Amino acid sequence: MKGFTALFLVWTLLSPDSGGGEAWPTHTVCRDGSLEVLYQSCDPLQDFGFSVDQCSKQLKSNLNIRFGIILREDIKELFLDVALFTKGSSILNYSYPICEEDLPKFTFCGRRKGEQIYYAGPINNPGFEVPEGEYQVLLELYNENHSTVACANATVICS
Repeated sequence: MKGFTALFLVWTLLSPDSGGGEAWPTHTVCRDGSLEVLYQSCDPLQDFGFSVDQCSKQLKSNLNIRFGIILREDIKELFLDVALFTKGSSILNYSYPICEEDLPKFTFCGRRKGEQIYYAGPINNPGFEVPEGEYQVLLELYNENHSTVACANATVICS
């Protein structure tokens, strides 16, 4: 009976909802008086945690972030694709190699399925001021086999 209960619990946690597909909750990355950044996982099987230490229209070149996830895929190599939209029009597409087999940039490069990634520290990015408006951002992390490791739909509101 214990085995059946455990199996049922695992199936419940991993199965997509068959009653219409409820989405993951919307998470707040940061919020201050003039900037709000929200995201929702677009992976039907997995949510993840992400936050930034600074929430300001003036984005610093060294930004401290926190990111946590349990891997459903190995990450010998890891890539990030970012697509930025406003009012339904694409304004930026960007791809960045995070982990390359011969050039691992972070300690979590090379982790295996089932392991946890927790990264808290700086990322280098170009410093800039976020222009006023509302933006939609699609972020996708994927491995060398193009299997999704994590993805998010984010909204940036700057006033």
